[in-house]
Amino acid sequence: MGDGGRRPVGPPTRKCLAILRQRARCWGGGGEKQRRRRRRWTRRRRRRSCAWPSSTWRSSASSVSPARRRCPGGAAPGAEPDPDALSRRRGGAGGGGRGTRAGGSHRRPAEGGRGERGGGCGPSVPVTAAGCPLPAGPGLRPPLLSLPLLPQLEQKGRLQRQVAKDVRPPDPARIRVLRGHQLPVTCLVISPDDKFIFSASKDGSLIKWEVDSGKKLCMVPGGKKGTEERHMGHASHVLCMAISSDGKYLATGDRNKLIMIWDAATCKRLHIFTGHRDAVSGLSFRKGTHQLYSASHDRCVKVWDVAENAYVETLFGHQDVITGLDSLSRECCVTAGGRDGTVRLWKIPEESQLVFSGHQGSIDCIQLINEEHMVSGADDGSLALWGLTKKKPLALARQAHGEQDAQGLQQPYWISAVAALRNSDLLATGSHSGSLKLWKCGEGFRKLEHLLDIPLVGFVNSLKFSAAGDFLVAGIGQEHRLGRWWRIKEAKNSICIIPLKQNTTASSPESPGSS
Repeated sequence: MGDGGRRPVGPPTRKCLAILRQRARCWGGGGEKQRRRRRRWTRRRRRRSCAWPSSTWRSSASSVSPARRRCPGGAAPGAEPDPDALSRRRGGAGGGGRGTRAGGSHRRPAEGGRGERGGGCGPSVPVTAAGCPLPAGPGLRPPLLSLPLLPQLEQKGRLQRQVAKDVRPPDPARIRVLRGHQLPVTCLVISPDDKFIFSASKDGSLIKWEVDSGKKLCMVPGGKKGTEERHMGHASHVLCMAISSDGKYLATGDRNKLIMIWDAATCKRLHIFTGHRDAVSGLSFRKGTHQLYSASHDRCVKVWDVAENAYVETLFGHQDVITGLDSLSRECCVTAGGRDGTVRLWKIPEESQLVFSGHQGSIDCIQLINEEHMVSGADDGSLALWGLTKKKPLALARQAHGEQDAQGLQQPYWISAVAALRNSDLLATGSHSGSLKLWKCGEGFRKLEHLLDIPLVGFVNSLKFSAAGDFLVAGIGQEHRLGRWWRIKEAKNSICIIPLKQNTTASSPESPGSS
């Protein structure tokens, strides 16, 4: 055995060729299953290569030149640490990133890694309406928080503003009505600086409004079906829209399965995304990025990179049309599944989803309150408050807008729109009951308390709070945004800007604990 017991190398046998062909099929080719397998394998290798223990980090830092040395937060010595980098360090091996399918870029690791549910492990931190920690009062210890820690608390769902108890009924004379759409308003967004409102309608038009003056700054009229290439606007009902957190991009989705990307400053169309097989019903930008999530009546969620004009991936799971979608800064989104009766949380880096159930009817709208809680409304008239660690609602208000007499039967008013003031205890709901309702999230997000009613005639198809919480915007239509079940002739297709009165006294330092 001069060769050490090894067999001589010869031509490949049939068995070897079969193994090679099987490997080529697994790691090559264009099937969805093969691509998922490649991504999983790549992500596993990246976790192994990046999961350094803290001792290795400290020892390796001493061998780097002072100019290039970094603190664990990703900043140079003496600078403020990067909260995202800190959360990635805490995530350890469980927070590995993964490559996207197009554009050659890589996704950041999921914030928080294994600790992403850390919002329920400590009390909420009381802050002022501007988002700063409250000063020390009688019998209170001075706050130990610094401003760089606020983004971390926000990501954990533990930053909460106490504003609901200070809200007072608005003066009807100060409610402004903006008219410009011919058909019912279906969706709207407010710019991050609270200076502009973007609205869209069933007539396919898109309008940019100035909040202070109420003037139209620009308008993109709707066109006819089949003219999208030469006509700049939509040729069908616009059902949803979203704006990036830096105010650069505006995204709109319509019944013709198209997603249009606009320059928010000039209202110039930049790109069209195609790929959905049915109407696009939900859009949301991930906070702090240009990553866009879209939901459709084809029952799937798609991920896009707007800056690169690239498609990333598709997520499947709902059994019926998706009617709403929302997201914040984590690499995940929540969706309302219509008639399948479920709300789903999609954890994109982990390729997993959590399923929540509690409504009896079709879930038509959904909104995240913070990174740990959300609110949803259904056509059975129920309003549900959820914690992302519980499968059932923390609080449920049945017949939130009362009942109507429809053809001799008592039917609850549908919840057609919900809104939440981010990181606070204030909610708003809309229906066609003739009034808009404001709600307070009770202690521990385990109670819904009705605050006041604001008279509004028509279907409330969209609701948004300003970032500062000083006004609320409602999109009103004569018809529901998703259909034409009936028509309210007395209503006006318009935008309503509702100022929110608040007491001048400082907010109480008491804050509900996270569940």
